[in-house]
Amino acid sequence: MSLEEYKRKRRFEETPEPPPKIEKQSKHRFVVQCHAATRLHYDFRLEMEGVLKSWAVPKGPSLDPADKRLAMQVEDHPVSYFDFEGTIPEGNYGGGTVMVWDVGTWQPLSPVPVNGEYVPGTEKEAAAMLAKGDLKFRLKGKRLNGDFALVHITGRRPGSKGTEWLLIKKKDNDIVAGFDIDQYDTSVLTGRTMAEIAGDQGSAEWTSSRPATRGKLKAAWLAEAVARADKKRKALTTEDTGDTEKSKKKSASGRRAAASARPASPSRVTNKNSSVSPVSSVVKGLPGAVEKPMPTAIHPMLATSIDEPFDNPGWLFEIKWDGYRAIAFIADRAVRLVSRNQNDLSAQFPELRDLPKCVKARRAVLDGEIVALDEHGRPSFSLMQQRTRFQPGKRRLPRREGVPVLYYAFDLLYLDGYDLRRVSLEKRKELLQSVLENGDVVHFSDHYAEKGRALFDAAKQRGLEGIVAKKRDSVYQEERSREWLKIKITQRQECVIGGYTDPEGSRQYFGSVVLGLYDKRGRLIHVGQAGSGFDQKSLKQIFERLRPLETKTNPFHGEIGGLHQVHFVRPELMAEIKFSEWTHETAEGGMKLRAPVFLGLRFDKDPKECRLEGALPSSE
Repeated sequence: MSLEEYKRKRRFEETPEPPPKIEKQSKHRFVVQCHAATRLHYDFRLEMEGVLKSWAVPKGPSLDPADKRLAMQVEDHPVSYFDFEGTIPEGNYGGGTVMVWDVGTWQPLSPVPVNGEYVPGTEKEAAAMLAKGDLKFRLKGKRLNGDFALVHITGRRPGSKGTEWLLIKKKDNDIVAGFDIDQYDTSVLTGRTMAEIAGDQGSAEWTSSRPATRGKLKAAWLAEAVARADKKRKALTTEDTGDTEKSKKKSASGRRAAASARPASPSRVTNKNSSVSPVSSVVKGLPGAVEKPMPTAIHPMLATSIDEPFDNPGWLFEIKWDGYRAIAFIADRAVRLVSRNQNDLSAQFPELRDLPKCVKARRAVLDGEIVALDEHGRPSFSLMQQRTRFQPGKRRLPRREGVPVLYYAFDLLYLDGYDLRRVSLEKRKELLQSVLENGDVVHFSDHYAEKGRALFDAAKQRGLEGIVAKKRDSVYQEERSREWLKIKITQRQECVIGGYTDPEGSRQYFGSVVLGLYDKRGRLIHVGQAGSGFDQKSLKQIFERLRPLETKTNPFHGEIGGLHQVHFVRPELMAEIKFSEWTHETAEGGMKLRAPVFLGLRFDKDPKECRLEGALPSSE
C-alpha cells in the first residue's frame, strides 16, 4: 500500500488530518488510536518504510495470548498521524473521535530463534516478514509491552479482499491473563477521555493552517465513543465472600462507611412499598411495557456532560458512582455482569453472584455500577484498579485483598417477560425499588427530586465524583442522550514543578510537567505529572521559564517511577492544577493526582506553601 489510497479517501479542506507525506527515515515507533467511527475500534500502527503501516483491530490489542484479535489491514498513514488526537468531522472518511491509546517503540524480531528465544531482527527481515504475512516484533509502550505477531490469514467472508490478519500476544513476562482493554479509557498523551476529546473544540493536536473543525456530532458513533470512555463509577461489596471472619468484618465496616458517605438527602424520593405485586398486575398495565423474551445484549444508555448543576421539577438526580458500569442479566438464580463493550465481568467479581437473591424476580435485567469503597465508604476508582490488578501504563499488580465492592442498581430494563425500556424512567425506578432488597452485594441507587444543586453540593462535601440528572419521563435509549446529563466535580491544587518530560510525536517543547508537594519534613514528594491543558503558545512560554531552571539534581525525595527522560528543574515554579481525585497508594508508593490538567502558573505564593498534608483528603 502507499499514501495514494490515504489521499484518495480524504478531503483535506474539511478534515484536520495531516496531508500525505512519506518520511525519509523511520524511527520504529508505534501508536494505538482508539477510533469511534461507524463502530468503535482500535487502529494499530507501526512506523516502517517512511509511513505508518496500519491495521484496524475491532476489539483492540490484548496482553493475553489466548486472545487472537482480528486485525484488518488498511491504507498506510503518514507518520505525522502518530499523535493525532481529535475529531474527524461527520461526512468525512472515518468521521468520529480519535484518542491516542498507547505509544512507544517497536523492533522487529528475527524469524529465526536463537536458543529457543526470539532476538532483535533487521529492517530487511521486517520487510520480508511483512510481505510473507508473519511479522514478529517487540513493543515497548506505556500500556503494551513484550512480543507480538501479526499473521496474515485467508479471509472466510464472501468478497474478502485478503486484508485479514491476526494480532497475537506471545508468551513472555509481559502477559496479562484476562486482559481487559476497558481498564484504560484515557489518552496517554493528554489524559483525556473520549468524551472530553469529543467536546473539545481544539482537540486536533498538530499545528495546521486550517482550523480543526469538529463538524456535526453524530449520536450513533458518539454513543459508542463514550461508552468506552467514561468508566468512572463504582459500587460496593466485599472482595472475598466470607472466606474468613476477618473478611466479613471488613465487608461490614465498608458497608457502614458507605452509608455515612451518602450525602444528606434533599427532597429524597422513596418508595414505601416493600412488597411485590404479581408481575401480571403491576407490569402489564405500564405504558410502554412490551411482553417479549429477555434480551441477551444491551448497550448502556449514556449521559451527556454539562458544566453546572440545576434545579428542575421535570428531572431526577442521582449520585454519579465512580466505578465500572455493568448490565446485570439475572435468570434462573444466576447473574451475568456485562461491561459497556460487552465484556463479561462476572469472574472478576465473584461475590456478586449472590445478587439474584436480592431481586424478587425469576428473570430481570438491571443497569448499575460496580463500585469499590475506601475505608470511609467513598467510591474510589484507584482502589478498583488495584482490586482488579490493573493500573494504567503499568504491568499487572498484586491483587489487593479486602477491597469491598457493591453493585448500585439504578435502572430496571426487563422483568419476568416484559421489556421495560420504553417505560418512563420514574416508573422503572419505582418498580426497581419494589423488587430490589438492599443487601451485602447490592443497593438501590436513590434518586432525588427537583433539587440538583443541593445534591451536587452534598456530593462535593463528601468528596464524590459528581451527579447525574435524568428526565423523569425519559425512555431507555442505547446511546448517548441529552435526556441524561452528568455534572462532574473537579478539584484544584497548587503544585510545585520539579521537572518536565520530553515531547513525543509532533508536539513541541515538552510533554508534561512533573509535579510535587512538600511533606512535613520539607521533602518534595512526587504526586504526578500534567500533560494536558497547554496550547502551542503556553508550551513555548512555560518552556522558556523551565529551561533556565534545569539542574542535574533530582529535587524530589526518592526516585520517580514510571517516567522516562525527565529533565529536573529547581523547584521555583508553582502551577495551578485541576484534577478529579487522589488515587490510593500504588506499588510505586505514594498517592497521585488522577487526570491532572494544567490551568496556569501561580506567582502569588511561595512554592514551599504547597504542602502535602493540606492537600490529601481528610479521614473525617
